[in-house]
Amino acid sequence: MNPYLPYSRLIVSLTAALLLLAGSPLLMAQDAAPATSPPAATPAATGAPVPQEPPAVTKTLWQQILEGGWVMVPIALMSLATVYLIIDGVLRTGRAKIAPEAHEKQLQKLFQSGDYVGAYQFCKANPSPLTNVVRIGISLIGEGKQVTEEGMIGELAKENSRIQTWISYLSVIGVCSPIVGLLGTVTGMIKAFSTLATSGIGDPSSLSASIGEVLTATASGLFIAIPAFMAFYFLRNRAISAIHQIQDVTATLFRKMPYDAMAGVVIGDEVIYASTPSWLQSAGAAQ
Repeated sequence: MNPYLPYSRLIVSLTAALLLLAGSPLLMAQDAAPATSPPAATPAATGAPVPQEPPAVTKTLWQQILEGGWVMVPIALMSLATVYLIIDGVLRTGRAKIAPEAHEKQLQKLFQSGDYVGAYQFCKANPSPLTNVVRIGISLIGEGKQVTEEGMIGELAKENSRIQTWISYLSVIGVCSPIVGLLGTVTGMIKAFSTLATSGIGDPSSLSASIGEVLTATASGLFIAIPAFMAFYFLRNRAISAIHQIQDVTATLFRKMPYDAMAGVVIGDEVIYASTPSWLQSAGAAQ
Protein backbone atom coordinates (compact mmCIF):
# COMPACT_ATOMS: atom_id res chain seq x y z
CA MET A 1 0.00 0.00 0.00
CA ASN A 2 1.23 3.43 -0.85
CA PRO A 3 2.05 5.31 2.43
CA TYR A 4 1.23 8.69 0.83
CA LEU A 5 -2.28 7.68 -0.28
CA PRO A 6 -4.08 8.88 2.89
CA TYR A 7 -2.40 12.29 2.59
CA SER A 8 -3.37 12.68 -1.06
CA ARG A 9 -7.01 11.86 -0.27
CA LEU A 10 -6.96 14.43 2.54
CA ILE A 11 -5.63 17.10 0.19
CA VAL A 12 -8.28 16.35 -2.43
CA SER A 13 -11.04 16.51 0.22
CA LEU A 14 -9.83 19.89 1.52
CA THR A 15 -9.64 21.29 -2.00
CA ALA A 16 -13.19 20.23 -2.77
CA ALA A 17 -14.44 21.76 0.48
CA LEU A 18 -12.79 25.08 -0.30
CA LEU A 19 -14.33 25.17 -3.78
CA LEU A 20 -17.80 24.54 -2.32
CA LEU A 21 -17.36 27.30 0.24
CA ALA A 22 -16.19 29.77 -2.40
CA GLY A 23 -19.08 28.99 -4.75
CA SER A 24 -21.87 28.98 -2.22
CA PRO A 25 -22.20 32.80 -1.89
CA LEU A 26 -22.57 33.10 -5.65
CA LEU A 27 -25.31 30.49 -5.68
CA MET A 28 -27.11 32.17 -2.79
CA ALA A 29 -26.87 35.56 -4.50
CA GLN A 30 -28.38 34.15 -7.67
CA ASP A 31 -31.23 32.59 -5.74
CA ALA A 32 -31.89 35.76 -3.76
CA ALA A 33 -31.78 38.10 -6.80
CA PRO A 34 -35.23 39.58 -7.44
CA ALA A 35 -36.90 39.29 -10.75
CA THR A 36 -36.10 42.08 -13.16
CA SER A 37 -38.70 44.79 -13.12
CA PRO A 38 -40.11 46.05 -16.39
CA PRO A 39 -38.51 49.23 -17.71
CA ALA A 40 -40.12 52.46 -16.64
CA ALA A 41 -42.16 54.26 -19.18
CA THR A 42 -40.36 57.19 -20.82
CA PRO A 43 -42.02 60.60 -21.05
CA ALA A 44 -42.19 60.19 -24.81
CA ALA A 45 -44.15 56.95 -24.47
CA THR A 46 -46.66 58.47 -22.02
CA GLY A 47 -47.13 61.61 -24.06
CA ALA A 48 -45.68 63.92 -21.39
CA PRO A 49 -43.39 66.77 -22.49
CA VAL A 50 -39.71 65.88 -22.46
CA PRO A 51 -37.74 68.16 -20.05
CA GLN A 52 -34.84 69.97 -21.74
CA GLU A 53 -31.53 70.74 -20.10
CA PRO A 54 -30.72 74.45 -19.77
CA PRO A 55 -28.20 75.63 -22.36
CA ALA A 56 -24.62 76.17 -21.18
CA VAL A 57 -23.91 79.83 -20.46
CA THR A 58 -20.66 81.10 -21.99
CA LYS A 59 -19.25 84.54 -21.24
CA THR A 60 -16.89 86.61 -23.30
CA LEU A 61 -13.71 88.07 -21.89
CA TRP A 62 -15.27 91.53 -21.80
CA GLN A 63 -18.24 90.23 -19.80
CA GLN A 64 -15.89 88.59 -17.31
CA ILE A 65 -13.97 91.85 -16.96
CA LEU A 66 -17.21 93.74 -16.31
CA GLU A 67 -18.06 91.27 -13.56
CA GLY A 68 -14.99 92.46 -11.65
CA GLY A 69 -16.69 95.74 -10.77
CA TRP A 70 -15.11 99.13 -10.27
CA VAL A 71 -11.71 97.71 -9.19
CA MET A 72 -11.08 96.64 -12.78
CA VAL A 73 -10.51 100.31 -13.69
CA PRO A 74 -7.37 100.79 -11.52
CA ILE A 75 -6.24 97.27 -12.38
CA ALA A 76 -6.52 98.11 -16.10
CA LEU A 77 -4.49 101.29 -15.57
CA MET A 78 -1.83 99.32 -13.72
CA SER A 79 -1.71 96.77 -16.52
CA LEU A 80 -1.07 99.54 -19.07
CA ALA A 81 1.60 101.04 -16.82
CA THR A 82 3.22 97.61 -16.47
CA VAL A 83 3.48 97.16 -20.23
CA TYR A 84 4.91 100.66 -20.66
CA LEU A 85 7.47 100.25 -17.86
CA ILE A 86 8.63 96.88 -19.17
CA ILE A 87 9.20 98.21 -22.70
CA ASP A 88 10.86 101.38 -21.37
CA GLY A 89 13.04 99.38 -18.98
CA VAL A 90 14.25 97.04 -21.70
CA LEU A 91 15.20 99.99 -23.89
CA ARG A 92 16.68 102.00 -21.03
CA THR A 93 18.95 99.20 -19.76
CA GLY A 94 20.22 98.04 -23.15
CA ARG A 95 23.86 98.33 -24.18
CA ALA A 96 22.89 100.67 -27.03
CA LYS A 97 21.39 103.11 -24.49
CA ILE A 98 23.77 102.73 -21.53
CA ALA A 99 27.18 102.38 -23.17
CA PRO A 100 27.00 102.50 -26.98
CA GLU A 101 29.86 100.65 -28.59
CA ALA A 102 30.49 103.54 -30.98
CA HIS A 103 30.95 105.92 -28.03
CA GLU A 104 33.36 103.52 -26.36
CA LYS A 105 35.49 103.13 -29.50
CA GLN A 106 35.65 106.88 -30.13
CA LEU A 107 36.64 107.63 -26.53
CA GLN A 108 39.39 105.02 -26.70
CA LYS A 109 40.82 106.69 -29.80
CA LEU A 110 40.70 110.17 -28.23
CA PHE A 111 42.31 108.99 -24.97
CA GLN A 112 45.06 107.15 -26.83
CA SER A 113 45.90 110.31 -28.76
CA GLY A 114 45.81 112.41 -25.57
CA ASP A 115 43.06 114.65 -26.92
CA TYR A 116 41.18 115.09 -23.65
CA VAL A 117 39.60 118.33 -24.77
CA GLY A 118 38.21 116.56 -27.84
CA ALA A 119 37.02 113.72 -25.61
CA TYR A 120 35.21 116.20 -23.37
CA GLN A 121 33.54 117.85 -26.35
CA PHE A 122 32.53 114.45 -27.73
CA CYS A 123 30.99 113.44 -24.40
CA LYS A 124 29.07 116.69 -24.19
CA ALA A 125 27.76 116.38 -27.76
CA ASN A 126 26.75 112.70 -27.35
CA PRO A 127 25.08 112.33 -23.95
CA SER A 128 24.66 108.83 -22.54
CA PRO A 129 25.28 107.31 -19.11
CA LEU A 130 28.79 106.34 -20.23
CA THR A 131 29.73 109.70 -21.71
CA ASN A 132 28.23 111.58 -18.75
CA VAL A 133 30.48 109.71 -16.32
CA VAL A 134 33.57 110.13 -18.54
CA ARG A 135 32.84 113.85 -19.02
CA ILE A 136 32.82 114.44 -15.26
CA GLY A 137 36.06 112.50 -14.93
CA ILE A 138 37.78 114.53 -17.65
CA SER A 139 36.68 117.83 -16.11
CA LEU A 140 38.24 116.80 -12.76
CA ILE A 141 41.55 115.41 -14.06
CA GLY A 142 43.43 118.53 -12.92
CA GLU A 143 42.25 117.98 -9.31
CA GLY A 144 44.05 114.66 -8.93
CA LYS A 145 43.19 110.97 -8.98
CA GLN A 146 41.10 110.85 -5.80
CA VAL A 147 38.86 113.76 -6.76
CA THR A 148 38.45 112.40 -10.29
CA GLU A 149 37.41 108.94 -9.08
CA GLU A 150 35.03 110.36 -6.48
CA GLY A 151 33.41 112.59 -9.12
CA MET A 152 32.90 109.65 -11.47
CA ILE A 153 31.49 107.50 -8.67
CA GLY A 154 29.01 110.26 -7.81
CA GLU A 155 27.91 110.64 -11.43
CA LEU A 156 27.61 106.87 -11.77
CA ALA A 157 25.32 106.82 -8.72
CA LYS A 158 23.13 109.48 -10.37
CA GLU A 159 22.86 107.45 -13.56
CA ASN A 160 22.03 104.33 -11.58
CA SER A 161 19.33 106.24 -9.72
CA ARG A 162 17.78 107.46 -12.97
CA ILE A 163 17.61 103.92 -14.30
CA GLN A 164 16.40 102.24 -11.11
CA THR A 165 13.70 104.83 -10.41
CA TRP A 166 11.50 103.75 -13.30
CA ILE A 167 12.20 100.07 -12.73
CA SER A 168 11.16 100.32 -9.08
CA TYR A 169 7.64 101.32 -10.15
CA LEU A 170 7.16 97.75 -11.37
CA SER A 171 7.69 96.58 -7.80
CA VAL A 172 5.08 99.08 -6.61
CA ILE A 173 2.58 97.73 -9.13
CA GLY A 174 3.40 94.16 -8.14
CA VAL A 175 2.60 94.97 -4.52
CA CYS A 176 -0.47 97.16 -5.06
CA SER A 177 -2.35 95.19 -7.73
CA PRO A 178 -3.14 92.17 -5.49
CA ILE A 179 -4.23 94.55 -2.75
CA VAL A 180 -6.59 96.32 -5.16
CA GLY A 181 -7.89 92.90 -6.21
CA LEU A 182 -8.35 92.00 -2.56
CA LEU A 183 -10.34 95.20 -2.10
CA GLY A 184 -12.60 94.08 -4.93
CA THR A 185 -12.89 90.71 -3.20
CA VAL A 186 -14.06 92.36 0.01
CA THR A 187 -16.62 94.55 -1.76
CA GLY A 188 -17.90 91.57 -3.72
CA MET A 189 -18.30 89.53 -0.52
CA ILE A 190 -20.20 92.41 1.06
CA LYS A 191 -22.58 92.46 -1.91
CA ALA A 192 -22.94 88.69 -1.79
CA PHE A 193 -23.90 88.66 1.87
CA SER A 194 -26.25 91.61 1.35
CA THR A 195 -27.98 89.74 -1.46
CA LEU A 196 -28.16 86.62 0.67
CA ALA A 197 -29.68 88.59 3.56
CA THR A 198 -32.36 90.28 1.44
CA SER A 199 -33.43 87.64 -1.07
CA GLY A 200 -31.99 84.47 0.45
CA ILE A 201 -30.90 81.66 -1.81
CA GLY A 202 -33.98 82.02 -4.00
CA ASP A 203 -32.21 84.43 -6.36
CA PRO A 204 -29.02 82.65 -7.44
CA SER A 205 -28.33 85.00 -10.37
CA SER A 206 -27.64 88.07 -8.22
CA LEU A 207 -25.65 85.99 -5.77
CA SER A 208 -23.52 84.51 -8.53
CA ALA A 209 -22.85 88.01 -9.91
CA SER A 210 -21.39 89.09 -6.56
CA ILE A 211 -19.31 85.92 -6.35
CA GLY A 212 -18.11 86.54 -9.91
CA GLU A 213 -16.94 89.99 -8.88
CA VAL A 214 -14.95 88.41 -6.03
CA LEU A 215 -13.17 85.87 -8.22
CA THR A 216 -12.56 88.17 -11.18
CA ALA A 217 -11.04 90.95 -9.06
CA THR A 218 -8.71 88.59 -7.22
CA ALA A 219 -7.56 86.82 -10.38
CA SER A 220 -6.99 90.10 -12.23
CA GLY A 221 -4.84 91.51 -9.44
CA LEU A 222 -2.65 88.40 -9.42
CA PHE A 223 -2.53 88.38 -13.23
CA ILE A 224 -0.91 91.84 -13.15
CA ALA A 225 1.31 91.28 -10.10
CA ILE A 226 3.10 88.14 -11.33
CA PRO A 227 4.56 89.57 -14.58
CA ALA A 228 5.27 92.90 -12.88
CA PHE A 229 7.46 91.22 -10.25
CA MET A 230 9.18 89.03 -12.83
CA ALA A 231 9.96 92.05 -15.01
CA PHE A 232 11.17 94.04 -11.99
CA TYR A 233 13.84 91.51 -11.01
CA PHE A 234 14.84 90.93 -14.62
CA LEU A 235 15.30 94.63 -15.36
CA ARG A 236 17.01 95.31 -12.04
CA ASN A 237 19.66 92.69 -12.78
CA ARG A 238 19.96 94.04 -16.32
CA ALA A 239 20.53 97.56 -14.97
CA ILE A 240 23.19 96.33 -12.52
CA SER A 241 24.98 94.62 -15.38
CA ALA A 242 24.87 97.87 -17.39
CA ILE A 243 26.36 99.86 -14.51
CA HIS A 244 29.17 97.33 -14.23
CA GLN A 245 29.80 97.81 -17.94
CA ILE A 246 30.26 101.55 -17.41
CA GLN A 247 32.64 100.90 -14.52
CA ASP A 248 34.76 98.58 -16.66
CA VAL A 249 34.98 101.09 -19.52
CA THR A 250 35.90 104.05 -17.31
CA ALA A 251 38.47 101.99 -15.41
CA THR A 252 40.08 101.07 -18.73
CA LEU A 253 40.10 104.66 -20.02
CA PHE A 254 41.55 106.28 -16.88
CA ARG A 255 44.15 103.62 -16.14
CA LYS A 256 47.69 105.06 -16.08
CA MET A 257 46.31 108.59 -16.32
CA PRO A 258 49.17 111.14 -15.89
CA TYR A 259 47.53 113.07 -13.05
CA ASP A 260 50.80 114.66 -11.94
CA ALA A 261 51.50 116.10 -15.39
CA MET A 262 47.97 117.47 -15.60
CA ALA A 263 47.80 118.97 -12.11
CA GLY A 264 45.88 122.24 -12.11
CA VAL A 265 44.63 121.81 -15.69
CA VAL A 266 41.02 122.85 -16.26
CA ILE A 267 39.27 121.05 -19.12
CA GLY A 268 35.78 121.88 -20.24
CA ASP A 269 33.42 124.75 -19.85
CA GLU A 270 32.27 123.95 -16.34
CA VAL A 271 31.75 127.14 -14.36
CA ILE A 272 34.05 127.35 -11.33
CA TYR A 273 32.44 129.41 -8.58
CA ALA A 274 35.05 128.92 -5.85
CA SER A 275 37.45 131.82 -5.50
CA THR A 276 40.04 133.25 -3.16
CA PRO A 277 38.42 134.65 0.02
CA SER A 278 37.80 138.38 -0.19
CA TRP A 279 39.73 139.16 3.01
CA LEU A 280 42.82 137.51 1.58
CA GLN A 281 42.42 139.43 -1.65
CA SER A 282 42.13 142.73 0.27
CA ALA A 283 45.16 141.82 2.43
CA GLY A 284 47.23 141.08 -0.67
CA ALA A 285 46.21 144.40 -2.27
CA ALA A 286 47.18 146.31 0.89
CA GLN A 287 50.67 144.81 0.85
